[in-house]
Amino acid sequence: MSELVKSASVEGTTTRTQGRGIVLGSITVSHTVSHFMHQSFLVILPTLRDALAIDALQVGALMSVREIASGVSALPGGIACDRFKRHWGRVMALCLGAFALGWIGVAFSTSYVLLAAAMMVVAVSASVWHLPSMAALSYHYSERRGTALSIYGIGGSAGDVLGPVLTGFVLAYLSWRGVLSLYAAMPLILALVTLWALRDVGPQEEAAPTTGGLRAQLQQAIALMRTPALWRVNLVFGLHGMCYQIFTTFLPLFLADELGFDTQAIGLHLGLLFTLGIIVSPFFGYLSDRFNRKAILVPLFILSAALSIGLAFFGRGLALTAIIALLGVALRSDYSILSATALDLVGHEMATTTLGALSFTRFAMAAVAPLIAGALYDRWGMAPLLYLVSGLFLVASLVLLSTRLPKLTAQE
Repeated sequence: MSELVKSASVEGTTTRTQGRGIVLGSITVSHTVSHFMHQSFLVILPTLRDALAIDALQVGALMSVREIASGVSALPGGIACDRFKRHWGRVMALCLGAFALGWIGVAFSTSYVLLAAAMMVVAVSASVWHLPSMAALSYHYSERRGTALSIYGIGGSAGDVLGPVLTGFVLAYLSWRGVLSLYAAMPLILALVTLWALRDVGPQEEAAPTTGGLRAQLQQAIALMRTPALWRVNLVFGLHGMCYQIFTTFLPLFLADELGFDTQAIGLHLGLLFTLGIIVSPFFGYLSDRFNRKAILVPLFILSAALSIGLAFFGRGLALTAIIALLGVALRSDYSILSATALDLVGHEMATTTLGALSFTRFAMAAVAPLIAGALYDRWGMAPLLYLVSGLFLVASLVLLSTRLPKLTAQE
């Protein structure tokens, strides 16, 4: 473990500084668009559910299919991206193009089966895109991983806010199919921009695949996953993914079914869920770089658990709005710091393999959550889902408390 941490710290002294702003800016904008479309879909979900005549369990199954596709593609995608680091930019461009085509498929789906197939295309392309994008930031900003990944997270949070709010209003003028078709133009344009601006974003000095071939790389990846701290962080990723999936899937249904909100009100509240995250995420990322990642993450998990219980008991009126806003403090901030925590352990040599393994666990566990939550929601409504989420956040905090993480060198 000490050698891995040492490698990561040495790496920080050799990171290239030229063009880093373009790298961070381009990747962050693409992250914004990705989340913009995902969160817009959540506002569309109640309307789509009614149009295709599906129930909450089928909605949960749809999200499970999406998570399974994401997880299955993440691990081999991470291994492939580590073997061909020079081509990270081309991989990101290809994924953005496929992402756009997937959403066009969703827009023109006329049955549940076609919808699920199109969502799988969306899921695989988004899952693989995240691996080289985060690895590239880790490589170019190795001395400021927490800060860089938090800025990257701000891009996602900005999309989380803008997508629901804008879509809630646009749905008053366009059909849900028209909205998705229109939005699909954004990732298509970004695919071309990425191909031009980020074609050399990977470590260009590593012209050959990983020394020792694929077999040696797999053995190294397995050895990394056996590291106690890394598999514990992996488990925390999975628990966080379950909570996130339950919230983002069933909160819009709860607002529509139990509170009678229209699409504009649903969009505004979903946007509010991530608004404060934009403000506090870089601050938490900076603190985690200077001091201790665990000291930031554990309080965020406990706060999320408490707010989930609060939403179950006081989820009406102004209290609902306030709790949803506060949930945004933790729900996006902790993901970026978790990613930085994992990358602290491995450096950039196995970055996308590590991120792929983390994503695999996260998506595999998150795939189970919507099925359980869908069955609970159909029978008892939103309250038991919130109790479940609260318990999962508390378990995540306990696992992280018992995990020994490397000490970071304070950055000025």
